[in-house]
Amino acid sequence: MNKKYTSTKIACYTGYFVQAIINNLAPLFYVIFQEEFGINYTKISWLIMLNFVTQLAVDIASVKVIAKLGYRTSIVLAHVFSAVGLFLLGNLPRAMDNHYLGLVIPIIIYATGSGLIEVLVSPIVEGLPLENKSGEMSLLHSFYCWGQMSVVLLTTIAIKFAGGENWVYAPMLWAIIPFINMFAFMRVPIFPPVPEGQDEMKVSELFKSGTFILLALLMLCSGASELAMSQWASTFAEKSLGVDKLTGDLLGPCLFAFLMASARVVFGLVGDKIDIKKVLTLSAALCVAAYLLATLSSSPIASLIGCGLCGLSVATMWPGVFSFAAKIFPRGGTALFAMLAVFGDFGCAFGPWLAGVVSDSVRASALEFDPLKFGLLIAVIFPLTMIITIKVLARKKA
Repeated sequence: MNKKYTSTKIACYTGYFVQAIINNLAPLFYVIFQEEFGINYTKISWLIMLNFVTQLAVDIASVKVIAKLGYRTSIVLAHVFSAVGLFLLGNLPRAMDNHYLGLVIPIIIYATGSGLIEVLVSPIVEGLPLENKSGEMSLLHSFYCWGQMSVVLLTTIAIKFAGGENWVYAPMLWAIIPFINMFAFMRVPIFPPVPEGQDEMKVSELFKSGTFILLALLMLCSGASELAMSQWASTFAEKSLGVDKLTGDLLGPCLFAFLMASARVVFGLVGDKIDIKKVLTLSAALCVAAYLLATLSSSPIASLIGCGLCGLSVATMWPGVFSFAAKIFPRGGTALFAMLAVFGDFGCAFGPWLAGVVSDSVRASALEFDPLKFGLLIAVIFPLTMIITIKVLARKKA
């Protein structure tokens, strides 16, 4: 590959790193939010829902916005929203009398940036003259995992030594990364995902395809399978398993991210050489096993291993569906990536929201079962649905 495109790839890698910061920083503070602001599981679930519903709304609006503003301006704005939102997360909750509103406002702002990043970065890489597009897509998405692992590791260690009361400084420090990457995207080469002279598909064309509907369902279940565990893993380790925060975060969300990143790097090397439908089926089956191990085991260590294996199992889901869809719909362009992101983000919102609401329902009932364990157990429906959907998709003509 021409070296002049390396700068574009690095900026895109950093873009997914930024998205990982946005989606995984706040979950590390859920216990702190509960103790400092008196927020229960349901209110936290609504914060998670707000983040991803905002991203979903941005995904829907992005087709027209990107067409009007162009890829460069849109991706720069995405980083502006991300940096501002993270900075405000460290300032507004304590500054406002309504602490919950102080959490809501920055979440809406940085979720807007994250939604744009999700829609823009993948097609920017897809538009580059690269070989092994499936592998490149998986490698790109691995930086979300490396970002997740970095956020969990560095933030947890910082909180351990600086104290939970100083959590407000972490979002402001992480805001530096999107601020710097904003300038990178002002200069790097950017190409549209659909070559000039070819018309991109419209959203209405996509929804007339039964194959696209199945791919959309796969994206929904991919997002739900991944985020239901990753959003609650830190709280799950502390509240349900009774381990200290540092140990729980290292063996829970950190191991989750490491295994997910490693699997995506491996898939990035061999992506075009394997049948993606078989990979997705195996991933979903492993995900079912991981959820069952995490929620039904009586051993805290085994449960944490289940959390980690869940990261391994979901690694190929999101990038795999993206690359698979791009092959089936070569004229998909912005509409394809935006609509897939819509369903993926809906899954990202619905999965952890469902787990949290079910957890509070169990806690309020007489059931003798750990609330959060039961909430996460319900999330096993998502990888199970993926297995069924892939079987149906395999019988259809591309």
